[in-house]
Amino acid sequence: MRRCGVAGNTVTSLSVQRKLFLPLVFLVTLAVISPAFANDPVLHNDYALKLLEQGEYEKGLEHFQRAFAFSPYDETLRKNLAEAYTYVGMRQMEQKLYDAAADSFDHARELFPEAPRYAVLRGIALHAVKRYEGAIHELERARSLGETSPELYYHLGRAYYDSDNLALALEMWEKGLELDPARAAIRELADKARRELALEGRMDKGYSSRFSLSYDTELKSLLAGEILDVLEAAYNRVGADLGYFPDARVQVLLYTKKDFKALTDSPDWSGGLYDGKIRIPLGGATGMTALLRNVLVHEYTHVVVFEMTKGNCPTWLNEGLAELEGRKEFNQPMAELGRVARRGGYVSFQLLERPFSTLSDKQVALAYQQSYALVNFMVGRYGWHKIQEILRLLGTGKPVADAIGVALADYGVDYSGVVQEWQGNMTREYGVPEHPSPE
Repeated sequence: MRRCGVAGNTVTSLSVQRKLFLPLVFLVTLAVISPAFANDPVLHNDYALKLLEQGEYEKGLEHFQRAFAFSPYDETLRKNLAEAYTYVGMRQMEQKLYDAAADSFDHARELFPEAPRYAVLRGIALHAVKRYEGAIHELERARSLGETSPELYYHLGRAYYDSDNLALALEMWEKGLELDPARAAIRELADKARRELALEGRMDKGYSSRFSLSYDTELKSLLAGEILDVLEAAYNRVGADLGYFPDARVQVLLYTKKDFKALTDSPDWSGGLYDGKIRIPLGGATGMTALLRNVLVHEYTHVVVFEMTKGNCPTWLNEGLAELEGRKEFNQPMAELGRVARRGGYVSFQLLERPFSTLSDKQVALAYQQSYALVNFMVGRYGWHKIQEILRLLGTGKPVADAIGVALADYGVDYSGVVQEWQGNMTREYGVPEHPSPE
């Protein structure tokens, strides 16, 4: 029997007043820990539960750690600590802090190395930061420990797919469908992989330090080398502008226009696509052109923006940056923007936050030109360092209005203020609009 310091209270077992961490269905009465009980694992455990109820997850984890340190052979404390790491990791995933989440799940796995769940979670987190080899290692570890769920095969397939192993990706997704044929998401990925395998089976490949290139056999190998050179140059230039250099090798696929349309179902005006891989309809091109350099740099910019923002980027900013970088290679005319600047009728930037595929064909050209013009203005007015800050803030999950407001606070402007300043600049350049803008 061990005597606690609270007057009249006796604790005979560490299992007294203790409940498993997840789900959070408990009531805890302790509000503070007296210094007299600083070495009591039960009180640290119960106080940790209280902190978790209050949303103070990191502090709660700290007290679970203390409780376990005082009684490292207690199985319930071990489980509570592992689940605390897991809960913190899930919160970090929600906040797009994927590296930190991977570390949290790793701590949980260290406590229960034979439990496949923690390896699955760590694999998902590593995949999110494009650490594909690590993700595959963790997910395959979970499989070796007996995990055979459709979720495992879904994520393992994605990791193989993104590491350019279509055959193994398809194999994993087919195993997932064997377990649950109704999983629409897995079936769609499997169907896509089959179509890609049929095309890539007749493709040649090329590699550089940062890129892997798959191209239709109609394309001359000499041009393939020039394409890789353009992309390597883009890696350095776009990286310098945006302050970010991706670690993972970027996959680039060049198709005939017919195959590109059949595979991606992109609108007719699309000159390329980034969906985790750069896909470009090239057909039988025989030489490098300024327009092709524009397209390659444009699509590579999407890679950098996606990684910096973790996909949380309004389309106008994403496309505006890609246009800005691509136009350094080939600056196409801006006829639609000039017409609208003189007559009025800009497309709302709130509308341009959504994919341009939702726009009418008449609006698309203006959408690209308007996005480029605003981003070009922002770079000139506020500097690249502010663009980088906006992208980093978007990467933490902030809405675009909040990201712009925080980054440009020292200029005293918010999202709408930036648009108004840009419109004022357009008016000075093109003259007073005949009709008011919808902005």
